[in-house]
Amino acid sequence: MLSNNTKSRTMEYKETQLSNDAMLDLYRSMLKPRMIEEKMLILLRQGKISKWFSGIGQEAISVGVTKSLETEEYILPMHRNLGVFTSREIPLNRLFAQWQGKASGFTKGRDRSFHFGTQEYNIVGMISHLGPQLGVADGIALAHKLKNEKKLTAVFSGEGGTSEGDFHEALNIASVWDLPVLFCIENNGYGLSTPTVEQYRCKDLADRGAGYGMESHIIDGNNILEVYTKISEIAESIRKEPRPVLVEFKTFRMRGHEEASGTKYVPQELMDEWQQKDPVLNFEEYLIAKNILTNDLKEKFRTEILAEIDKNLQLAFSEDIIVSDATKELDDVYENFEYQEIKPKENTEYIRFIDAISQALKESVKKHENLVLMGQDIADYGGVFKITEGFVEEFGKDRIRNTPICESAIVGAAMGLSINGMKAMVEMQFSDFVSSGFNPIVNYLAKVKYRWDQNADVVLRMPCGGGVGAGPFHSQTNEAWFTKVPGLKVIYPAFPYDAKGLLNTAFNDPNPVLFFEHKGLYRSIRQEVPVDYYTLPFGKASLLREGEEISIISYGAGVHWAIDVLEEMSYIKADLIDLRSLQPLDMESICKSVTKTGKCIILTEDSQFGSFASEVAAQISESCFESLDAPVIRVGSMDTPIPFAKNLEKQYLPQERFKEKLKNLIEY
Repeated sequence: MLSNNTKSRTMEYKETQLSNDAMLDLYRSMLKPRMIEEKMLILLRQGKISKWFSGIGQEAISVGVTKSLETEEYILPMHRNLGVFTSREIPLNRLFAQWQGKASGFTKGRDRSFHFGTQEYNIVGMISHLGPQLGVADGIALAHKLKNEKKLTAVFSGEGGTSEGDFHEALNIASVWDLPVLFCIENNGYGLSTPTVEQYRCKDLADRGAGYGMESHIIDGNNILEVYTKISEIAESIRKEPRPVLVEFKTFRMRGHEEASGTKYVPQELMDEWQQKDPVLNFEEYLIAKNILTNDLKEKFRTEILAEIDKNLQLAFSEDIIVSDATKELDDVYENFEYQEIKPKENTEYIRFIDAISQALKESVKKHENLVLMGQDIADYGGVFKITEGFVEEFGKDRIRNTPICESAIVGAAMGLSINGMKAMVEMQFSDFVSSGFNPIVNYLAKVKYRWDQNADVVLRMPCGGGVGAGPFHSQTNEAWFTKVPGLKVIYPAFPYDAKGLLNTAFNDPNPVLFFEHKGLYRSIRQEVPVDYYTLPFGKASLLREGEEISIISYGAGVHWAIDVLEEMSYIKADLIDLRSLQPLDMESICKSVTKTGKCIILTEDSQFGSFASEVAAQISESCFESLDAPVIRVGSMDTPIPFAKNLEKQYLPQERFKEKLKNLIEY
């Protein structure tokens, strides 16, 4: 509870040009989250909320930063930034419902505490992995810059989060691209129980700004007047001269990381020292001494806030608990997408797979004026495969953007572009490198629609595959990493015609799409492809050959290997299905074929154990068991990393094993 003991408070406030009303507003705005927190701590002990991350003692930062920004400027807060939400005047009943897992909250009971965002209030909440939101802020700010909007984006991190790679990646991107981002570090002394002396060795975290050519400041995070006036000045400067600024707020965490953690690891003298720097009580004392705040007005504020808290708590408590509805849950994993078929015209040209990809990219950039392409070396150089060669001359460097080597923050930036009303493509130079951006893909892009109804309008292009002697780090086909993640779509074409039509659809789809392109097919496969723009639907397999004895199922390069083997064997009794789309998967076509033939073999280039072929085989066994005349056969690569030497790679890849197993299945 707020204490009236002001005996030894020592905070100094400099005179400002703020009116009395403005200072009273700052005081009331800090008092409100403090009183809410005090109530929440009581409810936590009563078991009426499940968890609480306290920001007591840090209110001046959240309130001061939020009040310094315009309401349409995005803020990306963290656990201890309740003052951001209350200063943006989010109805308390919705906040309380959120913390109780009620339907009128912001995540329909699917996530807790401050793990949510809201476009209505221009707030983008955190995920537990902390770092990705810094890259998201870059993307939001980039969208403002591309739209010539004089706005900035503020994003928060604790001092512990500055050790994550995402922090350094995001600062580097913001610096290189001159993005209007205000990076706010709340240095509150401890990352859970680990003190700052065990987290970093620089004197001040603000010093890290110099390494990125970035302006930086240190601010007393408990002094509301210093926070508000200094951040207001910085924010106005950023609007006039877009650039990133790093601010370190010196403060302290007066309670545990979360309430169950406690504070036994904190020396008592340190707690006592910071207790005397309480931002609410110090400012209250200052205002009383200046005859700006009276005891009667103070009590009036407290009475009004308490009444607001109690009223909205009753609204949240009276709301029914959420009733589980499987249909609703499944429907909210993906943003609704109404596919529009655009049929190709008659004019065609005989082009390579790589040309089809390039054409789709160019046509989609023309079609979607808000689409930004990002990737390493994709601008002037045209990408390592020259797919975007000439794009800069046609579309400019704003939309065709070279990126630093920082996959994680670039995926985050793509997410931020989507939040701010744009579309984004990220080219993973090789699909192997996606591991460096894995976290934001599977934990942010994939979950954001389900969590708080925000879609991720992002296409990730994934040049993949072996057979070209590229070794363990440039040859993987890692689609199985993503097909099991709800919220992602995974496309893997085998022919130029399909590649162009499906990639066009990927850019129309508002969901995150991983688009796998086998680089071994780039220049080896040609086909007649329509010259003009057209689309193809996701979730529809292609029946390339028809037979009555065996169903062969594959995708990517495996389709061509299957064709080669069938021609070599002169075998004409097989259905050959090219899946094209892995997620969504066309199980209807698969089951129709297997029910007809009674035998099935699935070919994948991926190592066999745990591959996507294993999932397809399992579904066939469950759905078509009574039609099977033989075991469902999987054929994949060896369960080793991909070797470099030609003979080793040949042994690794599944072509020879496929031929042998196909013969065995025919004879079964």
